[in-house]
This record gives sequence, structure tokens and C-alpha cells, in this order.
Amino acid sequence: MRNEGHGEANDDGGPFFDLPAEAAAQCAGLASRRHYGDGELLYARGDEAEALYGLIRGRVRLSNVAPDGREVLVMLFEPGDWVGEVSLFDGLPRTHDAHAVGHTEVFVLPKAQLLALLDAQPLLYRHFAMRLARSLRVALSYIDDAALLPLPVRLAKRLLDLSRVYGEETPQGRRIELHLPQEDLGRMLGASRQSVSKELKRWEALGWIGVEYGKVMICDEAALQQLIGQSER
Repeated sequence: MRNEGHGEANDDGGPFFDLPAEAAAQCAGLASRRHYGDGELLYARGDEAEALYGLIRGRVRLSNVAPDGREVLVMLFEPGDWVGEVSLFDGLPRTHDAHAVGHTEVFVLPKAQLLALLDAQPLLYRHFAMRLARSLRVALSYIDDAALLPLPVRLAKRLLDLSRVYGEETPQGRRIELHLPQEDLGRMLGASRQSVSKELKRWEALGWIGVEYGKVMICDEAALQQLIGQSER
């Protein structure tokens, strides 16, 4: 990790893209840039929230470790996302570990300066509240899925979600441009690697997906959608 000085609000859209132009410039002026290598820790569970992280490039994984030592992968963040806003706004310790995935660059907004800006311009709270609401909706949908849906349906939904965010069209199908070890998929779903592997192999034999070098190709999205639809009847 290394500091890179201050950034500009318009860098690749960045995490400031939905703020008013003046506010985006102010936030960017307060922020410093940092680079993290693959696997580096942005913050750990239990840490005090000292900053808000805006993802410029790369990805960040949010995870927790269960009492039996299993890692539960809660969420993957992509460029344009904010990371760590919950603890920053409620003042409580971090609830999860945040690690960089691949070479990752972030804006780091110090807590004191950001809160001072928001107190001076209270209308800006609305933009951060909207982001929090979107994140909460996603989290609640995952909780519902875990409680109500069998593993094959949860896996199908998560793969389609990932393909919408990280997918790239190819002649064979829509490839998820994200390294997805089966162990990580299991962590996302609270399932064992063996259970996930069994489903993926079955779907591969049916021609629904392809699996190669830790990446998943969606070859028959309609079949996965049908599987999901059957669970909703």
C-alpha cells in the first residue's frame, strides 16, 4: 500500500459520480489515494472507523470468520462503490474484514473531514443515505435467500447477479470476469465447496454453464432463470 496524494472527482467516474459537481470536487479534495496489493487489508473487524473508502479500481471483499474458522464472504465491491460507511456513520467498530482483490486503488476520505463537510452541507447526507439504502436492500435479499431458498437456487441467483456486474459477452456465453474459486462461491452462500462443486458440475454437464481456470461462463441464462422461477411459484 502507498499513498498517492489527492485525486480528482472525475477520475473514471469514481465513487463521487452521483454527487453534485461542487460536492464531488470538495470530497475529492479531502481524499487521498491509496494503492493496495492483492489480499492487503483495508481494515479489520473491530477496528475503529477512521475513514470512508471509495473504490476507484480493483475490488474489495468484505468477509467474516466463523467460530469454526470458516470464512464467510459477505460481499464484493466494485469501482464506484463506497466501503465502510456503516461504521463511519454509526461510530461503532468495523463489523467485517475488508481485503483488496487484485491491484486496488481507493480514495480515502478521513472521517473527521467528511463529517465536518456533511454538517456544513446537510443536504449531502441524502446521497449517502441513498447508498446505504441500496446496500441494505442487497443485504436483506441475501438474508432472505439464505433463509428461504435451497442451495441450487441461491447459487443460480448469485451467478446471475455477478454476471450482470462483471459479465463480458463472448461467442460461448457471458463470462464472469472475476476469479471465482468454488471455495469463494461457497463462502458467499454459506455452503461447502463440495456442495457448490456438485451443482456446478451438474450444470456444466447440462450445458448451462462452463467452468475454466476459476472463472464461470453463463451459457444458458434462461435455464438458470427457470430454476429460480420454479422456486418462486
